[in-house]
Amino acid sequence: MLALLCYISPASAEDGYDLWLRYAPVGSSKVEGYRSALGNVVAPDRTPTQRVVREELRRGLAGLLGSEPRFRASPAGDAALVLGTPASSPWLAPLRHELEGVGEEGYLLRWTRLDGRDALVIAAHRDIGVLYGVFHLLRLVQAGVSLDGLDVSEVPRIKLRLLNHWDNLDGYVERGYAGGSLWDWHTLPGWEDPRYTDYARANASLGINGTVLNNVNANALSFSPAYLRKAAALADVFRPYGVRVYLSARFSAPMELGGLATADPLDPDVRQWWREKAREIYALIPDFGGFLVKANSEGQPGPQDYGRTHADGANVLADALAPHGGVVMWRAFVYAHDVPEDRAKQAYNEFVGLDGAFRDNVVVQVKNGPIDFQPREPFHPLFGAMPRTPLMLEFQITKEYLGFATHLVYLGPLYEEVLRADTHARGAGSTVARVVDGSLESHALSGIAGVANIGDDRTWSGSHFDQANWYAFGRLAWNPYQSARDIAAEWVAMTFSPAQEVVRPVVDMMMASRETAVDYMTPLGLHHVIARGHHYGPGPWVDGGPRADWTSVYYHRADRDGIGFDRTASGSDAVSQYAADVAREFNDVERVPEPLLLWFHHVRWDRRLRSGRPLWDELVHRYTRGVRNVEAMQVTWRRLEGRVDAPRHRQVAAFLRIQRDEAQWWRDASVAYFQSINGLPLPAGEAPPPHPLAYYLSLQFPYAPGDGR
Repeated sequence: MLALLCYISPASAEDGYDLWLRYAPVGSSKVEGYRSALGNVVAPDRTPTQRVVREELRRGLAGLLGSEPRFRASPAGDAALVLGTPASSPWLAPLRHELEGVGEEGYLLRWTRLDGRDALVIAAHRDIGVLYGVFHLLRLVQAGVSLDGLDVSEVPRIKLRLLNHWDNLDGYVERGYAGGSLWDWHTLPGWEDPRYTDYARANASLGINGTVLNNVNANALSFSPAYLRKAAALADVFRPYGVRVYLSARFSAPMELGGLATADPLDPDVRQWWREKAREIYALIPDFGGFLVKANSEGQPGPQDYGRTHADGANVLADALAPHGGVVMWRAFVYAHDVPEDRAKQAYNEFVGLDGAFRDNVVVQVKNGPIDFQPREPFHPLFGAMPRTPLMLEFQITKEYLGFATHLVYLGPLYEEVLRADTHARGAGSTVARVVDGSLESHALSGIAGVANIGDDRTWSGSHFDQANWYAFGRLAWNPYQSARDIAAEWVAMTFSPAQEVVRPVVDMMMASRETAVDYMTPLGLHHVIARGHHYGPGPWVDGGPRADWTSVYYHRADRDGIGFDRTASGSDAVSQYAADVAREFNDVERVPEPLLLWFHHVRWDRRLRSGRPLWDELVHRYTRGVRNVEAMQVTWRRLEGRVDAPRHRQVAAFLRIQRDEAQWWRDASVAYFQSINGLPLPAGEAPPPHPLAYYLSLQFPYAPGDGR
């Protein structure tokens, strides 16, 4: 009874810590059916992952069904759930041939006949596939889905499915809005916080199979013997859950740790230092995943400091890792010391000429858009432009430009929009998803990364709804062709309630939330109009400073006549970096998708848009619509009082009030500024900002969280 009480938390104790793994009791009408199918379990327990499988089933079924399953030695007698691999379970040996198509991490979840009896099986080539299958089964039970006729074959579409933690060694998280770092480097390796295990469980439940522990703005000390032992302790915790450890590498580490006079990638001593460092790492962490590298960007050291290319830099690290099976993820987020005529072109210009120059164990990691995780961007032009090089997509889960942790913005639609974007690199249907999963160019190495939104806050992500973005990233990393709406429905059912009276309105609210934020922040293709440095709140007036491309006026280019960045053939010609069919669409002001209008075109304030309104009127309309839609979200959530536990309902309601106030702030400050530029009257029925522009310019937030330091 005591064990059972540990699994079943009263609604009053809900605080978000359990994420989507709450395992709340299912409806009484379904309990007996599930108990009949899942009450008897045959599962090996000889390896750490096998023991994790059994524990997850025990925990999950105890919470969901009110009783723990009975673990048996064989499926004889009553119907049973049989788990394992052909090597670990003689009962599953007949499925060996059927498992050939699921690879190293996939699984089968289906009813079959074993020894003349019906049995539900979760079978895989490796233990980790069985664990993924168990989480799939528990997901179905949490949602109240019938197990009758179940026949599932799941294979991850992408090989590397990683979280990137921008965590510093001092515990500060750059662009983190959920408290400090999860990693207590001070007490590692002696104390392994149980939260590390819960982190690994959550990732395994989504199929995330790797984590980069430290910030891309790396500290060379991460590679020192003391810190490598700390990383090894985390790797030991994560290993049973299939989560491999990676580290961000500081390119100048041979100088800072090794005492060398140079970090030139072609220097023999530098190459030898990296080989020895790789051997040291793998002696401590035999399944170490590899290096993530940010080089020659935002002041970080890199191969260009020595007149070398990105390929030269990546390859020296790749050669050091290759004997051990490691990979290099070389980021394409770069821009030169000299401000270019259009920063959106920088990465393409530096990388496209290096296609085919990288080692086989290098993947180039490319942000979803050409600037920097904006509320909306076109897909990055490198996707489809480097056919001989595997490209790894980088999303941001933490909402640096989308209201931090307090704004309810579900990122599933953003991820889906990017993944479904058609590069036309090999004709119609050459989607970003096909580039990323390797299928477009038949690459064996494929990857996707998400900049984590996880901290030491009790909710993990700083708010209850931001958990959905971690969840959506993981599910789309496993299969980038899934529906963001379906994923949202899964998450709501597991996180709040499977009752359709809850699922339907919450999913509708989530699916509209990203477009709502775009409306009140960056409508019609505006971008990078945030406050300087910390990026908290509106700052379309930001000008001056060390770099033009760190200012807002550089991007929106508003003047008396119009607004928008001209990236057409007669402007910066960024459109030419896309395939011809895409370039023609983006280049034509009549054909460009209206949500990207001001990204690609400088447009007169009086130009009529598809709504029939002049641009200025449409811009103001969208700002206001964003505020009204947040108010509609508040109404939806208010109606769910009593359907969602009180503690979480109160916190979400409070955060929605913050979001509404800040949406109004965004609207009023932006309208006041742009009206000061164009001198135009507000459209009929639109309320003027309640304060003069000087008021909005005077607001200062020096301690906003997440700024780099």
